[in-house]
Amino acid sequence: MNTRDWPIRSKLTALVVVPVTALLALWIFAVTLTFGPALDLLSARTLLYDLGRPGDAVVVELQRERRLSVIHLSTDQAQPGLAEQRRRTDRAVSELLRRINGEELRDAADDLLDERLDDLVVALEALPAGREFIDRRAVDRSGALGLYSGMISSAFFAYEGMAALPDPELNRQALAITALGRARELLGQTDALLAGAFVSGRLADDEHTRLVQTIGNQRLLVEAAVADLPEAAHRAYQRLTEQAAFSRLRAMQDALVTTDGRRPQVAADAWRTDYDTVQQSLREFELTQADGLAERSVPTAVGILVRLAAAGVLGLVAVVVSLVVALRVGRSFAYRLVRVRTVLERAERRLPGVVARMRRGEEVDVAREAPSLEYGADEIGQVGRAFTSVQRTAIRAAEDEVNLRRGLNEVFLNIARRSQGLVHRQLALLDRMERRTENPDELAELFRVDHLATRLRRHAEDLVILAGAAPGRGWRNPVAMVDLIRGAISEVEAYDRVDIADVQPAGVTGRVVGDLIHLLAELVENATAFSPPGTRVLVSGQRLPNGYAVEVTDRGLGMPSEALEDVNRRLASSPEFDPTRTARLGLFVVARLAARHGVRVRLRPSDGAGLTAVVLVPNDLVTEEPPLLPAKSSDPGRDGRRAGRRETLPRPPRPRAPEAATSLPADAQPGGGPARAEVAGEIDGLPRRVRHRGPVTPLRAPVRKRTAGDVTDHGEAGVPDPTVTTAPPGHEGGDPPADGAPRGGVAPTTAADVTDPGETTVEVRRPAVDGPTLRQPAVGGPAWWAPVADPTPRTPEEARRVMSALQAGTARGRAAAGPRGAASADPEHPTVTERDA
Repeated sequence: MNTRDWPIRSKLTALVVVPVTALLALWIFAVTLTFGPALDLLSARTLLYDLGRPGDAVVVELQRERRLSVIHLSTDQAQPGLAEQRRRTDRAVSELLRRINGEELRDAADDLLDERLDDLVVALEALPAGREFIDRRAVDRSGALGLYSGMISSAFFAYEGMAALPDPELNRQALAITALGRARELLGQTDALLAGAFVSGRLADDEHTRLVQTIGNQRLLVEAAVADLPEAAHRAYQRLTEQAAFSRLRAMQDALVTTDGRRPQVAADAWRTDYDTVQQSLREFELTQADGLAERSVPTAVGILVRLAAAGVLGLVAVVVSLVVALRVGRSFAYRLVRVRTVLERAERRLPGVVARMRRGEEVDVAREAPSLEYGADEIGQVGRAFTSVQRTAIRAAEDEVNLRRGLNEVFLNIARRSQGLVHRQLALLDRMERRTENPDELAELFRVDHLATRLRRHAEDLVILAGAAPGRGWRNPVAMVDLIRGAISEVEAYDRVDIADVQPAGVTGRVVGDLIHLLAELVENATAFSPPGTRVLVSGQRLPNGYAVEVTDRGLGMPSEALEDVNRRLASSPEFDPTRTARLGLFVVARLAARHGVRVRLRPSDGAGLTAVVLVPNDLVTEEPPLLPAKSSDPGRDGRRAGRRETLPRPPRPRAPEAATSLPADAQPGGGPARAEVAGEIDGLPRRVRHRGPVTPLRAPVRKRTAGDVTDHGEAGVPDPTVTTAPPGHEGGDPPADGAPRGGVAPTTAADVTDPGETTVEVRRPAVDGPTLRQPAVGGPAWWAPVADPTPRTPEEARRVMSALQAGTARGRAAAGPRGAASADPEHPTVTERDA
């Protein structure tokens, strides 16, 4: 039994109840042990008068009937006195049975005596049947002697059960009196044997041996019984046996023992006279000693009861006093401990609030929040003072922890801001290097570094989020959901394994675009990191009545149900940052960002294998998909500068075929709506530049004019411009494509188109968001819009020729656009920067 978790009242109750109960049990046990023997002594008188005297009368009558029955069987003549003796025996037996069946004797008898009384009743009930056998002479003298001797023996067994008294001295005397009765019964058996021999003139073959054994047993019992008698009774017995009748009877017994003949060597009249005298004297002695024993048992029992009463009263008083003292002390002890417990419970409710206030930067009075507990100078008082010290130490420790967290947050924030600044500078430097280089291998490596820098920026923002601050990227205008998803994919290392499908048209308010891009990037990166490299990760979006749901599904091994529940609980509660649990730092960042904007994120097993991360953006953050309008700027100079750096392109047609696996459904976007931008190919898994001549035919990606030394505004890839609302790539005012040109494709290029120096040739470098895995389907056959198989790797010579041609076209375009850049830009048409920030 575990008692460590018991309440203090239960423990104190156990301390009080257990010893008091044990003391009470011992008191009851002692009283019972003493009271039982006292009752036995008091019942000795009842047993003597209800069993002893009636039983002795039955024994005497049975002995007389036995003698006459043996004489009856020794002669052919009927004995005239046998019938009268049987009537006297029946009267004695009836009286005894009445007493035995009475409640008073049965109540005074114990279990042993009850059993022996039952045996006596059974033996006496066999008397009529034995008499019938004797009358029909169906038994001999030995059989008749055995019949009556068995009944008398049952009576003496009952006497022995009655003689079991609790007082040792009285019990020994009672057993001695019973033994004298048995000796007298053996003397009666000797008389019965001789009575038959006197009538028949001889002893039977086995009767002489039985006679000798009976005389020997009788003398042995007398000797043992007299030794156990009290001194006074012993002297009385000695005086009794000094009578002449006892001496003569003993002499005749000696003669019977020493004579080896069938004829008795004693006179029948002499034996009969001395036997009757001795038998009567012995009976009177036994009854006198039994009466004296009963008289002495009453005072003994009364004395025991008096002592029992005194001990019982004193024991009861001791139990009551112990109980009262224990209860008073226990209640006082419990009351003081309960007060300490009450203060502890209040502290448990107050300390979290104190810690929360300190974390909010409020001042806390330690003495007021953790008052001293004064409960005396004993151990409980020491516990109270110790608890006061613990409370104050806990508050100080919480204060130190808050200060430490605040300091760590400052360090994280400082490091993160520095890292962000360095990453932005790195992105700007990479942009300039990409413009200057003409070596295709070096350009491919620069693209890889550009993508790594984009990921470094996200990891720097992780530190900002851990520090409790905002990452810093923000947009004033809504952004299309599909562009937001692409921006998130562009910040993932394995972006080429991610497919977009079923993204229904919607927009997101500008203030949460940066955080949602970061949130989705963390989930997509987890999906690619914890799924086999050969599998695809699918991203989809759907409008719901309560918001917009974005699902990121992988085909990994999934998570155990317990771990999944733990992750969902952390995602829903946005826990405090725990430096000891850095294995799931991305999920912690997701939880922080989701809690900041009321976004709900939950992981669930996907169909088949892997996991699906469901991001539910609430309705207050979801807008209609942004209209295809040019950005309005209050700075004409800035518009002019931007116009000089961009070229307006016509809008490509909207795809309508939903057959491809990664396509958008036809009803996902409005008719004639924007089609998302895509790159034409890749070099070693990275985006590459595409060159196109003129803005007349629909292009598949927005292009941008560059000037020498041009630098992007923000240096961020894969997301819309936070300061200028941009149109979807490749769209110009909703104009349809020219006749004869493929929908969504590139217009055929002639040799004149390539060599015409009057046209402006521009280059477009798409960021990682438009990687080869973000393809959308085209209508009417394979075009740039349809998903294509991975391109056959180019040889180094082919890659070098492609990149050289690309760089040459870029140089010619910049040279041609230099003097007329500002005039050629149309501010009323949507424009796209090369690197959306």
